[in-house]
Amino acid sequence: MKRLFLLLSIIALVGCGSKSTEPVTSPGSGQGEATAGGEVADEGRCMPDGPGYEVTEYDTSGDNTPDVRKLFKTMGEGSLARLVLVCREADLNGDRRKDIVRLYNDDGRPVREEADRDFDGTIDEVTHFTNGRMTLREVDTNGNGMIDTKIFYEAGVPVRAERDMENRSTVATWQPDRWEYYDEGRTVRVGTDVNGDGKVDRWDRDEVRLRNSALTADNAVKQ
Repeated sequence: MKRLFLLLSIIALVGCGSKSTEPVTSPGSGQGEATAGGEVADEGRCMPDGPGYEVTEYDTSGDNTPDVRKLFKTMGEGSLARLVLVCREADLNGDRRKDIVRLYNDDGRPVREEADRDFDGTIDEVTHFTNGRMTLREVDTNGNGMIDTKIFYEAGVPVRAERDMENRSTVATWQPDRWEYYDEGRTVRVGTDVNGDGKVDRWDRDEVRLRNSALTADNAVKQ
């Protein structure tokens, strides 16, 4: 399998060229070259784990090194067979280590995305999708390896957030102490748990924004 991985890389170097948009595609089987920790050499996860896969790599930066990898899987049989994107990953900063990966279901819709936004080799942001649309983003903002912020979306728009400002959460228990609510991208209400009992002790509100939103909703009902 090491030979297969090296072959894919060589083909990509020759075929992509400087900022080429032409993909290099090769049938895949088996797994990519792994390190002692079980991860592929470029920390990538879009690797074939059996027959029926195709790997496509792109060089989007023009440095003659593929920085985007797509993994396709053959779905169906015979005349109904089709290739569906099941995984996409990218090296965002050119260090030859994949920083972001998006996973798709059998219909080609995204279900989960993991990203290393500060390029330290650790995932610090996880995005969840429902029916192909973003519904939840979990973020480790302080780099301690724990999720401390959850942002909830409706129709692709953030509507509220929960934050653990005091780092009270554990892997098993989520314990936010701040709740934020948004209206058209603007924070209109913030609840704060001061003593850590899981209940809001203080509310801060944008009264003008809330009043205008209420008037808008009332006028819409009347019309």
